[in-house]
Amino acid sequence: MSLRNDSRKQATALTYDTKNPDAAPRVVAKGYGLVAEMIVQRAKDAGLYVHESPEMVSLLMQVDLDSRIPPALYQAVAELLAWLYRLENGVEVGPPPEVDPAIPVRKGRSRAA
Repeated sequence: MSLRNDSRKQATALTYDTKNPDAAPRVVAKGYGLVAEMIVQRAKDAGLYVHESPEMVSLLMQVDLDSRIPPALYQAVAELLAWLYRLENGVEVGPPPEVDPAIPVRKGRSRAA
């Protein structure tokens, strides 16, 4: 989950199917303004970690809703998921990984099955 803090908030939510580790994470929610705030609040209410990264949310907003992330985002998302895994398991971690905002993202690729 990401939140962009500017005049028009943006948020996205990802899901990852642990039963199918070969499948890429999927964008299950995205929105601007009030919708973004609702996405973030629902995540917090569910006890989920909310990662704030303008670069990541900007890239994920380019992915179609209910689509798997494209291969161009695999490394950035994998690094974030690995960081979250260590954080949740009590391993001392530094700051979250940085995201290259110049990653080319193709829309509409890797549709969810």
